[in-house]
Amino acid sequence: MDRKDFNEFCATFPAAEHVVQWGNADVWKAGGKLFAVCGWADGRDAFTFKAGDIAYEVLQERPGVRPAPYLASRGMKWLQQYDENGLTDTELKEQITLSYQMVTAKLSKKKRAEFGIPDPQPAGG
Repeated sequence: MDRKDFNEFCATFPAAEHVVQWGNADVWKAGGKLFAVCGWADGRDAFTFKAGDIAYEVLQERPGVRPAPYLASRGMKWLQQYDENGLTDTELKEQITLSYQMVTAKLSKKKRAEFGIPDPQPAGG
């Protein structure tokens, strides 16, 4: 995945907002809350996303994936794919989707309605 593909994918989420900040990083938010970032690491695109507890432990062991600088150092479970040998494009899209879902699930019902974000689906459905 490259930066263009990343931005096109993130733009498909309901109420996704794009801003450029933090040294020309493409930052994606929903309801004002961060769910994905594309910045630079070692001269190439690096993709950062929120991870669940198990994914955080398992995926950081993969080559090309690490705890996200700054975010993970604050005790938050965010990962960064900094090398193309990390996740496949399909896996990366799945993780970005889960990141979006985790972030928007924590928004109040009122906030989700205000931004047109669907209510979270119960587990298994």
